[in-house]
Formats: sequence, C-alpha cells, structure tokens
Amino acid sequence: MDGFPITYAERISTLPPYLFAAIDDMKQKAIAQGVDIINLGIGDPDLPTPAPIIERLKQAAEDPKHHQYPSYDGMLTFRTAVARWYQRRFGVTLDPASEVLTLIGSKEGIGHIPLAFLNADDVALVPSPGYPVYPVAASFAGGIPYPMPLLKQNGFLPDFDAIPKDIAQKAKLMFLNSPNNPTSVVADKEFFKKAIAFAKGHQIIICHDAAYSEIYYDGLRPASFLETEGAMDVGVEFHSLSKTFNMTGWRIGFAAGRKEVIAGLGKVKSNIDSGVFQAIQEAGITALESDDQLTDGLRHIYQARRDVLVPGLKKLGLELENPTAAFYVWISVPPGFTSASFTAHLLEKMGIVTTPGNGFGDPGEGYIRMTVTTSKERLTEAVERMQKINW
Repeated sequence: MDGFPITYAERISTLPPYLFAAIDDMKQKAIAQGVDIINLGIGDPDLPTPAPIIERLKQAAEDPKHHQYPSYDGMLTFRTAVARWYQRRFGVTLDPASEVLTLIGSKEGIGHIPLAFLNADDVALVPSPGYPVYPVAASFAGGIPYPMPLLKQNGFLPDFDAIPKDIAQKAKLMFLNSPNNPTSVVADKEFFKKAIAFAKGHQIIICHDAAYSEIYYDGLRPASFLETEGAMDVGVEFHSLSKTFNMTGWRIGFAAGRKEVIAGLGKVKSNIDSGVFQAIQEAGITALESDDQLTDGLRHIYQARRDVLVPGLKKLGLELENPTAAFYVWISVPPGFTSASFTAHLLEKMGIVTTPGNGFGDPGEGYIRMTVTTSKERLTEAVERMQKINW
C-alpha cells in the first residue's frame, strides 16, 4: 500500500486490550484447535429474553412513529416506567422528566459521564478490581483514575479513610458498584452512608453502578444507593435491563438521581448519540412493569447453578465465598499460580474459560472470576474436569 502511516491518538495507543475482547480471542483460538470449551469467562446471560418483552418489541417495531429519530432523553413513558419501578422496588421517588435518563445500555452512560464532569487532571476514584470501563472512561475525558483497592480484609469494599487527602481534594467523580463485579460483594446502607458523607465532605459526584441489583439469592435483596438519605444530593445510579431481563444485546439502560448530574450526562449524549430505538424502549416498559414475574424464575435458575458450582469448587480445595448476588464467583488461585497462569492452565488443560482477576486491576491479582451464565450440566462438567487434573 502507498497510503500514509496511521498514528493512533495517545488515548488509544496507551490502552491495554479490552479485557473481555482478549478473553474472547483466547477462547476462539482454543475452539479453532478443536477444544470443547466451557465458557465461564464473560457474564453474558445464556437464557433468552422473556417472551412478553419480545412480543412487545414486535408490535412496537411495526408502528411507523417509532421509525424516526428517538428523543435524546428517552421516551417519557419509558422514564415514567423507570420511576414507577424505583418506587415499587426501592421506595425511591423520582421525577421521570428530570431525574431519569434513558441510556444505550448502562455501559454507555458510565463511559460518557466523565466527559460531563472531569477537566484535565481531575481525579475519578474507581474501585479496583472493578469494571474496566470506569478507569478508561475517566482517562478518555482527560481525568486521572485513582484506584480504591477492594481488599479481603476490608470485605472487598473501598476504604475511604485510605484515600490520601490531596487525592480526595482533586476528585470530582467516584464510581461505586454493588452488587460488585467481579467480587459479587453487596454493600449495605451503612456503607452507602459513609460514601455519601465522604462525597459531601469533598464535593464528589457518586456514580453508582447497580447493574446486578436484581440478580440475588436466598431472598437477600440488595439495597439501592438512592435509598440512602442524602444520596440524591450527591449522585446518580446506573441500571441496565441487560442482566435483569436477559437483554444484553438490546442495549437499553438508564441513569437516575440528582437532576443536575442527569442533565450533564444528557448534554453529552445529545451531542454524541441519537438515543435508543423507541420500539426497544416500549419493550423495556413491558419488562419494568412485569413486577417479579419474569425475574423470579431467572434468580431461581442462577441460584441453582451457584449451588452446583460453589460447593464443587470448595471440594477441590479452592478458597472462595458463597455469593449472595450477581452471577460471579471470585476465587483465590492455588499456591504456585498467578491469576494469568491459572487462567491459562484451566483453558489449556481443561478447556475452561475464566477471567484473570488482575485484568480488573492490580488488587485482583491472586484471583480468578467464574460466572454461572451456563447450564448446571456444564458447570458440573467443569468441576469434574478440574477434579481430573492436578494443580
């Protein structure tokens, strides 16, 4: 080729490979070699979207009024359904017109919100290990991501007292995530009270990622950040229909909370995207208005899978906690392994795809993450394969 050389922007050239893309590449190479893969790596629900949601999409897609550009903020009817869901589920009152914003999946909102509030060299506090989008989004906005280590001795929750004062003074955003990815730890209201007090004391906007709030077990419902007194003064909460209703490919979610923060994110979105296809929003309304009819069955399936995988791993001598929410299992690697080498060992020797903990941040070293987004039969087979191979 005679074309001129292409130089990537520094924000791109300095990025590590996106964790889940790298895992998919590793998986595809193993499949090409004829390996029977059991994929416990990425948290993508394997069950179909419930039929009533699909039927609503079909009906709405035939309505010509949905074939034009949608509104940037999202249909008011969808945002009203969100507000009603919040009232019913958490007892939180929201103004759908100013305190709710429709998103193209919660990832999109998380990725864009630093653009609205971070100037060059402002700090974003991010949990580590954590969802890789938090630090990347901060960096894209010209900010500096500062990790809050999630350590076993702290119950895998951030320790606000450990944040240096000069960092806290520079911080403009703080990402929190409960139920947590990758650890599955659930924060209680006392933790949220501490977070709110810290945020108010340093004028930090809290961005709480609650994508897994409806995947819980043993009847232990996680709290919403917005349930806590003072939460609406300091931040917003991100939700997704992806995990709750098996709608990962549909790309619909929402942010809710303080109206000035919602307005800032909305301004970014209005300049970058054109909103969610309205037929999908109509289907989202059906999902949100379904009460627990659709989600109870999903929770039962995931809990049954958890109750196969966790005891099986413990019998193998692996160290892990029994998760009460989300569909992840956070596992200490055996002696003599790193996160990466144990991940490679499981794939090469057993055909099991997992996620190395250090891919979520340095404090994740020494752990791997497995998911329960595959059948009980395949989870049982995964444990059986591991029984046959020496560490």
